[in-house]
Amino acid sequence: MTVLEPIQERDLKKEQVLMILVVFPIAFLAFGLGSILFQSNPETTLMRGLWNISSAPTVLVTDFLEVGGVGAAFVNSALIGFFNLFLLKRYKMRINGLLIAAFMTVLGFSFFGKNVFNILPIYVGGYFYCRYQRIQMKDVILVIMFSTSMAPIISEISFAHIFTRPYGLMLGIVVGILIGFIIVPLSSHMLRFHDGFNLYNIGFTAGIIGTVVTSVLRSFKIEINPVDILYLQQNKGIIILLIILFLYLISIGLLINTKVVKEYKRILPYRGRSITDFTQQLGYGITFFNMGTMGLLSLLYVLVVGGIVNGPVIAGIFTIVGFAAFGKHPKNCLPIMLGVIVAAFFVGYDLSSTGIIISVLFSTTIAPIAGTYGMGVGIIAGILHLALVTNIGTIHGGINLYNNGFAGGLVAGFLVPIMDAFKKGEV
Repeated sequence: MTVLEPIQERDLKKEQVLMILVVFPIAFLAFGLGSILFQSNPETTLMRGLWNISSAPTVLVTDFLEVGGVGAAFVNSALIGFFNLFLLKRYKMRINGLLIAAFMTVLGFSFFGKNVFNILPIYVGGYFYCRYQRIQMKDVILVIMFSTSMAPIISEISFAHIFTRPYGLMLGIVVGILIGFIIVPLSSHMLRFHDGFNLYNIGFTAGIIGTVVTSVLRSFKIEINPVDILYLQQNKGIIILLIILFLYLISIGLLINTKVVKEYKRILPYRGRSITDFTQQLGYGITFFNMGTMGLLSLLYVLVVGGIVNGPVIAGIFTIVGFAAFGKHPKNCLPIMLGVIVAAFFVGYDLSSTGIIISVLFSTTIAPIAGTYGMGVGIIAGILHLALVTNIGTIHGGINLYNNGFAGGLVAGFLVPIMDAFKKGEV
């Protein structure tokens, strides 16, 4: 049986896939409200927390678990999750691997930079782009979901006292709309730079936009300074919730395809280069099983090294879970992660720090390099990734949430042509 031969299984309707995914925002909403319910003034606590999250400049690193509290952070993520699922249903999108990746990524980053205020102007900009080009919104909704990586620009301009109110608020919204308008054509061009070896293509595009915006602001003597606001408590409730949700995905995989455990090995030969949609190639059964497995493995790694499961870490884990539907599996992720860990160890970084943990998790954006060129090159790519990602944030001032996607694009653009020059192989 060849890699490209799809497994015959019961074809899920898009409504059924949406019902599977809606469990996540429902669980987040219940967990968030439950975390607030037994406090002295639950309504006030929730509204204050959501206000703190929505009005905070959200440059890297701004952890909403710390800014607004655990309950408000989970409610914020739930609201954004419901909003995006509504759009997918409204525009009758067929839920493929990349849409699942987009949904999970946005859900994760709703703990870490994206809120109910700063994402909306980008969607409006995407709508205006569709009207201008006379195309349907469903044609760009995927790119717009990912492009919310630029949401901190809106919050920074609106609330960081760069401009006096209400001018800062109005300018922030206008800039967000402009980003949504230009991101679609830019992203298609940027894909050529890394040739599909960087799964977070919008992260690379956003890095370019962020660099331009930050440079313009700096020319007017306006500095955007990264912050380091982190939730530093180990919340056992969050860990238990994540375990339950990842086991849920594994169970869904088993229900869809009863032979999934035996057939799971069929995912491992895939190199992961865009476009590798596991829902199309292997079916939803193996896809959901892989998502749950990658989620548990990612969480296990965090706990083994002694890391805190906070907002940025949740974002890293959920991005891996999402892209486990579109290119990532244990075989092509492990070498990249190992390269980052080895580099961090020899440089002397604390392996349990949030910064290193999310670098390891997000580095899997270049998993296709390991999938294509093997474990040795994958480890080298991971080493290069750490060197770049720990230094490149200053270029865009932390206003691109997908900083690892920016670094990954540069690693792929640098390393892949060299490998192709010395090693002829299928790409």
